[in-house]
Amino acid sequence: MARPLRIEFEGALYHVTSRGNEKKDIFLDNKDRGMFLDILADVTAKYNWLCHAYCLMNNHYHLLIETPEGNLSRGMRQLNGIYTQRFNKRHGRVGHLFQGRYKAILVDKEGYLLEVARYIVLNPVRAGIVDKPGKWEWSSFRATGFNKRPHSCLTVQWILNQFSEDIGIAKREYVKFVLAGIGKESIWKELKAQVILGGEGFIEMVKTMLQQRGRNKEVPKTQRYVWRPSLEEIFTEQVQRNRELRNKKITEAVYKYGYTQAEVADYLGVHYSTISKVLNNSRFKT
Repeated sequence: MARPLRIEFEGALYHVTSRGNEKKDIFLDNKDRGMFLDILADVTAKYNWLCHAYCLMNNHYHLLIETPEGNLSRGMRQLNGIYTQRFNKRHGRVGHLFQGRYKAILVDKEGYLLEVARYIVLNPVRAGIVDKPGKWEWSSFRATGFNKRPHSCLTVQWILNQFSEDIGIAKREYVKFVLAGIGKESIWKELKAQVILGGEGFIEMVKTMLQQRGRNKEVPKTQRYVWRPSLEEIFTEQVQRNRELRNKKITEAVYKYGYTQAEVADYLGVHYSTISKVLNNSRFKT
């Protein structure tokens, strides 16, 4: 699983998921779910977030979070941290509740917000828990598409405004849009580098930002190279049959794309010293 994307900027939009440790349930009853939404409401208020969609399953949750102030990580620490404390106290347990860090996919708002919002509320349908999204109480579907009062953590205005200025028409069109997504091919086939969902212009913007911030050590090396090709793509069979070409690709993999010497050695099935010698003999460095 990809590490959570750490780049944060004003107006960034994320699909956020977090799963229970050892795949165990993080919601044991509806009181737990209500408690989580209340905490989310506090976090959205404190950090000026916009939650466009949510779905609480049994052992994980999905959120669609917009951060006008570029502060996702600060809010997520509070959200998962406070919920864990209250969950443990309520159920008389100790220790970690969530499986490692949350996962955050950076989303192009203009091109993909509606698609991701639809994906989120259709989770119970894809899981086979219900046959229609309206039968699952713990998602934002009813509040966005019908007359259920939205929880204070949720904002529905942006989504509905994409369909019509008339609230009644907008809700009906939203419901049609969501239902049309049942059985539709997953949006994640368009995911780039496992952490970015967006068009080419958006990808280029993110790449530039990561490179600029990476020079100042504000993001880890792995995040500066999220767009890089995989080792399988770099070292094709043709490349591996040609030693000179292979050596050139080794230097590119390390100096251009940020792979470690150990990663390259393991992939090629050679000793670490072999990679070191190739790099020492190369003048290709960026």
